[in-house]
Amino acid sequence: MKNILSLFILFFTIHSFSQVKILSWNIENFGKSKTDSQLNYIANTISTYDIIAIQEVVAGYGGSPAVAKLAQILNEKGSQWNYSISDPTSGTSYKKERYAYIWKTSKAKLKGNTWLEKKYNLEIDREPYYATFEINKKTVTLVNFHAITKSKQPETEIKFFKFIPQEYPNLKLVFIGDFNCPQSHTVFNPLKKMGYSPIFESQKTTLKQKCKGENCLASEFDNIFYKNNTVQYINSGVIPFYKKFISLNEARKISDHIPIWFEFSLN
Repeated sequence: MKNILSLFILFFTIHSFSQVKILSWNIENFGKSKTDSQLNYIANTISTYDIIAIQEVVAGYGGSPAVAKLAQILNEKGSQWNYSISDPTSGTSYKKERYAYIWKTSKAKLKGNTWLEKKYNLEIDREPYYATFEINKKTVTLVNFHAITKSKQPETEIKFFKFIPQEYPNLKLVFIGDFNCPQSHTVFNPLKKMGYSPIFESQKTTLKQKCKGENCLASEFDNIFYKNNTVQYINSGVIPFYKKFISLNEARKISDHIPIWFEFSLN
């Protein structure tokens, strides 16, 4: 009986360690405009996840220090965290941004260097930011992305994503971020034909300017695409953080997007 219990505990430990929860969040204008209390709120919101992918980090002064401060706050909560910040993206000055990853060192280990996509930096204003993580001796590469706004036709950038898997044939890619475009758009069909699935269908992730009754969400922009034969879907969801604020206006001081999350294991 004792041996069976030991085996069960060992199996449970290995199984739970092989599972990872990724959270993606477009944190609007993430930089020096965020107060310490707002950074604390963000840290409390994301602290139970393992890898955090952030979009819309300010490219100029204030963006990188805000990420470092957020990681510091997370470290003070008990777990050990590390982080990586991209160089500014190559778009015109008002579109330049940085990306960031923050991760629990007990759950994931960064393999090699992170990098901004070089091949399509002329076609994509905020070219994706890659990071390969080792999780339970297996690796996955996240492709963190923030598309141009809907009015500027983000599908003109997303159409190049169909070439990315063949650029990196040896990597298990997971596309993650704010696409400013719903997954139902035909521009995602080539990825879907390659075996990539979105974690959401019909899930709105941006905040309205004003709620209409209980309806406070506007558009299906944030999503995560994973390949069925390399990534095992376990669970996914959103964090409707705005419900904890007295008004939508107050919530929007944190961000105009809600966080999304994806729990998976690697095949």
